[in-house]
This record gives sequence, C-alpha cells and structure tokens, in this order.
Amino acid sequence: MARVDALLAACPGTTRPDGVREWDLGVGHIEVLPLRDGKQVVGAELRVPLEDREELIREALTEAAGLAHKAQLQLFDPQLGEVLTGAATERVVEQYLRTEHYRRTAKPMEITPGLEEAMDRAARVDMGMPNERMSLSSRLVLFAAGGFAILFFVMRFLMAQLRGE
Repeated sequence: MARVDALLAACPGTTRPDGVREWDLGVGHIEVLPLRDGKQVVGAELRVPLEDREELIREALTEAAGLAHKAQLQLFDPQLGEVLTGAATERVVEQYLRTEHYRRTAKPMEITPGLEEAMDRAARVDMGMPNERMSLSSRLVLFAAGGFAILFFVMRFLMAQLRGE
C-alpha cells in the first residue's frame, strides 16, 4: 500500500480526514482506500460511483492499470474473480453498466421486510415496555388455564368442607 500511496500522492486528488483518498480522474472522482484482511492491509480498494455513462469506469480502469504496473502490483476484480488484463476491461464495463442499469430501474424497497417490526421491538425494550402483546389465541389459552385452576381449587375447598375437614 505504501507504493500505491506514493504514486497516488503525485496524482490529482485529496485525502479525507477518514483516510480515504479521492482520486480525480478528470471525468470524475473515485475513492481509494486500504483493503484489509483482519488488521493486515492486503491491497487497495477502488470505489467507482455508479453513473449512467461509461467514461468514468473506463478511465478508472486505465489509470488503475497504469498505477498497478508502476507499483509492480496486480489489478484484481473480485466480482469476476480474476486479475484484470486488457481483455477483461470490457467485461468489467459491462458488469458496471448492468449494475448501474439495475440501480436506475429496480423498484426501491420502502423498508426491508421485518425491519419495521424489529425496530419497534427494540424501541419498546429501550423504553422498558413489554416486547409485544400476546396473540388472541395465547391469551384465550392462558385465560382458560387460569379459570380451570381457580375452579379446581374452589371445588377442592368445597369438597373438603362437605367432608368436614
């Protein structure tokens, strides 16, 4: 990562306070940040924002390949699962454009299924309230069991009174 940082220092862009470097490619900005495996830095991650034009991804691939060559490193695409060569560039662009098209055309979800209920339960726990009300069938079963228990003890008491105990 030190070689990459040294080469990126000569490129136009800025480093944010969180350590992410914004690399200005002329047609847009991409983010460069350390890729970690546990606590060890194993590479650099390039984040290209989704746009409906392919100039940014093409420029990012060209510049990243040049940077990797200068640093004597390999450029790897985790979605393709392979080291990028000139021939793989078109597949990366196609995947990028498919992903961007999906982002534009997919119906956005209002809220993740089950998330609203989970958030409501968490809010109730934070306020010290019971998690949720029992269902009607559970309440009926408990009511019936309680009624039979009371009836049992009342009948036992009355039978004991009749026997003179």
